[in-house]
Amino acid sequence: MTEGTKSHYEVIVIGAGVAGIYQIKRLADLGMDATVLDGSPDLGGTWYRNRYPGARFDSESYTYGYSFSRELLNEWHWKERFSGQPENLRYLNHVADKFDLRKYMQFNAKVEAASFDETAHLWRLRIDDGRELTCRFVILAIGLLSTPTLPRLEGMDTFKGRSFHTFYWPHEPVEMAAKKVAIIGTGATAIQVIGEIADKVGELTVFQRRPNWAAPLNNGPISDEEMADIRSRYDDIFVACARSPGGFEHEPDRRGFYQVTREERLALWGKLYDEPGFGIWLRNFKEIFTDEKANSEFSEYIADRIRRRVKDPKVAEKLIPRDHGFGVQRVPLETRYFEAYNRSNVHLVDISETPIVSVTETGLRTSERDYEFDIIVYATGFDAITGAFDRIDIQGVGGEKLGTKWRTTISTFLGMMIHGFPNMLMPAGPQSGSASTNYPRGIETGVNWCTDLLEYMSANGYTRVEATAAAEKRWTDHVTNMYAMMLMRKAKSWFTGYNSNVPGHEQGTVRYLVYNGGAPKYVNTINAVATKGYEGVVLSADRGAAPSGSQPTAVA
Repeated sequence: MTEGTKSHYEVIVIGAGVAGIYQIKRLADLGMDATVLDGSPDLGGTWYRNRYPGARFDSESYTYGYSFSRELLNEWHWKERFSGQPENLRYLNHVADKFDLRKYMQFNAKVEAASFDETAHLWRLRIDDGRELTCRFVILAIGLLSTPTLPRLEGMDTFKGRSFHTFYWPHEPVEMAAKKVAIIGTGATAIQVIGEIADKVGELTVFQRRPNWAAPLNNGPISDEEMADIRSRYDDIFVACARSPGGFEHEPDRRGFYQVTREERLALWGKLYDEPGFGIWLRNFKEIFTDEKANSEFSEYIADRIRRRVKDPKVAEKLIPRDHGFGVQRVPLETRYFEAYNRSNVHLVDISETPIVSVTETGLRTSERDYEFDIIVYATGFDAITGAFDRIDIQGVGGEKLGTKWRTTISTFLGMMIHGFPNMLMPAGPQSGSASTNYPRGIETGVNWCTDLLEYMSANGYTRVEATAAAEKRWTDHVTNMYAMMLMRKAKSWFTGYNSNVPGHEQGTVRYLVYNGGAPKYVNTINAVATKGYEGVVLSADRGAAPSGSQPTAVA
């Protein structure tokens, strides 16, 4: 029976992005009866959808690729230090084809609902093509930034030009030469787009509500000689990633912020600013994440660098954030972003001063004036981390809806399991290590842990797994308490669940979505849970007949 005609599987994976591809590889290696469902026409997840100009890694390419296959590491040549979307999608297709994973995948198969059948001890999935599939285990690999959000503006459907969210950037080339283009937003995506297209359009008008801190990407090619050196060091590279809090090669400066002189701090910052990648954020002093005074001094240094790059002092000041310090939310990395505003064809509109009133047939209307455009680009972000879960009607024991459980307070066990939702696993769920780290390093950890759990269950005759309420509470309390130490607790970003375009996620509501303890601590914690026979988890056979030794204890 072929994929698409079967109705039951042991495991169904939802999502064929970076996490789903690795998850099905692990399941296939075990010989498990599994399939992957994805609503898109092809694999790739974020790298299939996000085709906007400038889309690329902010992780060093060679730290983003999978680590599970030495042969794969040896044969793939990353062309750039920070690889662009077309190459990234080619890489994921290469992985799928190399390991013959496409035969397990079903595309244009959007999951609308998933409910746990307590009588049959199965998950029932409703697909948008009318099918119902069942499985014993469902694994959600649905991505952290896979649910785009549009602004709530009147008249959006009246515009007669082209308009789209960056997530849905057209697959065919978009002709922008001599066009009047509007970009709404100055978040990470907009920063990439603006730097890439400023010299390719007729006029570009940027509508900014709140500026974001950004630092240079400093990208460059990787030569054959450098790639050969990287291959020879892969073991050391991945060890360094595993040792660092963020899963990158970058590790924090171990000197205390106040133990060195101002001159030494400036020397370090100048060096890091000119180096590639997240060093300016993650090789910095740890105090910039926790100490207001230290963060303020460093933020002022970055502000001065912005002023040196933007010629118009008034524009420069508008590009400097005032509502948060540098690094308290994920830092966008940019190429020629600030220099774009030195061009005569690029204009900045501060919509905190002159708000957008509506979209018109010909462009945008602010409280000050009307603008005419050929293209409107909505770079307005995502309903991050939980948005993709909310798009599926997920019901657990007793018909409890996950959307209801998570409406105001997020709670999980290890970010990978949820009490009341047995046999549902999330390799990169909210409150897991993946949400705050170099994503592939985090998802390999999560996928391996979930797969090892399934192996353990199979070897010991278990068919049902569920986190206890007590274990879930302890983990959620721990995640919440970790925020108290971090300046990010005050940020209006997806780290705190903020999104003004999603009802209920506006300012004033904090949702504790990410684990702030760092990758090494997270890995040690989840490994300890497994070593203790999956402490904090109820393991049982069908009909509640638990084998001996399966009584759970709450996680510490």
